[in-house]
Amino acid sequence: MAGRSAPTARRMRIAAELRKLRERAGLTATEAARLLGTSQGQLSNVETARFGVSGDRIRAMARNYSCSDHAFIEALVRMSEDRKRGWWEEYREILPAGLIDLAELEHHARALRGAITAHIPGLLQTGDHAREIFRQDVPAMPPPEIEHRVSFRIKRQAVLYGEAPRQYQALVHEAALRIEVGGASVARQQLRHLLDMSEHDHVTFQVIPFKAGAIPGSGQSVYYAYGPVPPLDTVHLDQSHGLAFLDTEAQLDKYRVLFDKIEAVALSPMDSRDLVHSISRNL
Repeated sequence: MAGRSAPTARRMRIAAELRKLRERAGLTATEAARLLGTSQGQLSNVETARFGVSGDRIRAMARNYSCSDHAFIEALVRMSEDRKRGWWEEYREILPAGLIDLAELEHHARALRGAITAHIPGLLQTGDHAREIFRQDVPAMPPPEIEHRVSFRIKRQAVLYGEAPRQYQALVHEAALRIEVGGASVARQQLRHLLDMSEHDHVTFQVIPFKAGAIPGSGQSVYYAYGPVPPLDTVHLDQSHGLAFLDTEAQLDKYRVLFDKIEAVALSPMDSRDLVHSISRNL
């Protein structure tokens, strides 16, 4: 087991899942450590992500906890064995930890799904649009931090390019399209970028029109990242007081239903493109 001062989001997720397995098995940390042939302190270090854990140790813990979900356990093993440092690590001492976790989550996700009401999704923002959003932050950010945030956001967008781009569905409220962030010129450029991105086969862009009325979850931005197996999915909430990551079974079920409800009232991809064209022409 290897210690690390700043555990990654994946290591924290592995730790949380192993702790849940132990608790479902009805074992105390002391009992589980005895079965594993280690100390309660060492097991605690694994369950709190202070130490990493090997694939063989994960399989042994799963046997002790009577977990028969082979696909789930092997997914955890693959997560534990992939310890390559990503591009986001260079920002770890510069930006909030939640943003680093978000970039790592996106990079490893099988597919992504987002619903947002007040802004264009970060993965679809232009640099000028993002810069203006960060300029409005309270308290105000110094210019160097704004530029770090912009470059970080643009680098996150790499998940939509390359040889294996992620499937991405963006459900965006019409209000976000009509807010002239940065003025008419920047807004027009942003809308053109949305149209360009919507032409990619792996990107599904749909607008929630004003006429849809009230929609579930309209007061927050919700992001759903699909893991290697459904139990390892993650919900990300972007709130004014910070980022939140949810991964319990009940929470995942709730947000799967929420996304399906929002998608049901959104315009089709073709009608969404027509609306974006119309708004752009009127700027």
